[in-house]
Amino acid sequence: MNPDRDRQVGDLGEQGLLQRLQRFCPADVVGDDGALLAVRQGYLLVVTSDTLVDGVHFGLGLASSDVRTTSAYDAGWRSAAANLSDLAAMGAAPLGITVGLGLPGKVPIALVEELYEGMTACLQPFNTPIVGGDICRSPVVSLNITALGEVLPQQAIRRSTAQPGDAILVTGVHGASRAGLELLLHPELGQELQESDRTYLIRAHQRPKPRLDVIPLLHSINPSDRTTGMDSSDGLADAILQLCRASKVGARIDRQQIPLAAGLTDWLPEKALEWALYGGEDFELVLCLPNPIAQVLLNILEGGAIVGTITAAPNVILWDSTGQNADQRLSLDRGFQHFG
Repeated sequence: MNPDRDRQVGDLGEQGLLQRLQRFCPADVVGDDGALLAVRQGYLLVVTSDTLVDGVHFGLGLASSDVRTTSAYDAGWRSAAANLSDLAAMGAAPLGITVGLGLPGKVPIALVEELYEGMTACLQPFNTPIVGGDICRSPVVSLNITALGEVLPQQAIRRSTAQPGDAILVTGVHGASRAGLELLLHPELGQELQESDRTYLIRAHQRPKPRLDVIPLLHSINPSDRTTGMDSSDGLADAILQLCRASKVGARIDRQQIPLAAGLTDWLPEKALEWALYGGEDFELVLCLPNPIAQVLLNILEGGAIVGTITAAPNVILWDSTGQNADQRLSLDRGFQHFG
């Protein structure tokens, strides 16, 4: 029996909790006021930060009114994945992360350790350590993660370099995370789904995979040429609109080419496209590339698709190559906004 099963953060105190959590970090890195990380000569340091809050980004169900959609392990995984995804969106290789942790004093110690176990499990395939952080008292569980990475200057992915004629490539399916959340919030739904599809959709929401695996492939076929892109954490439509705004261009997106999650179109055909465009948290990459390079990358990716083309006209238009649906103008207003 675990003697700490019923102990709470307040029982251990700040220093006791820090001592417990340091076992998730390399012993030769933590312990000072800051981590010392070597960056190779000629590389740029990439720094990105995300704040994730219980009840907003994940649901631990700690308050009696909250719906539990996420275990502590999965919340830790999702938090790490969101930051690794930002590094992938910059074309960077990860070096490490720091974790700022806000906690109510009555949170069980076991839950905190489970958060770190989830983070560690997500980070391990990419050899990325937790190199420090901070803890403080908070009315809700929150994580502020800063991720550090490195990239050669000519291989950095930016949002502002797309050009008319570029192909728009997405690295995987969209709508899966939003569908998984719906199934978690309303377990009575989706009874007609195959169990494998149901499991896949829920797992897509709880344990998304950052697409760092794409970056070495991209660098190998496009070592020094222009690459424009970002991740689709706020939805596919948001990513394309943000890229076009930063690059002062437009786009035409073929709705028939958007890769959708398995089972989703059969389960909720009227919601599948909306969730793909605006659901968010799929954490795929959206890349604008010269068409020949995009075709090469597509041939070595599993589940990717070329969904459209960058245009000189400023609007982002969703069109239907079959002619069954009228053109639509995509808008940032329909995506998730924290203060919308």
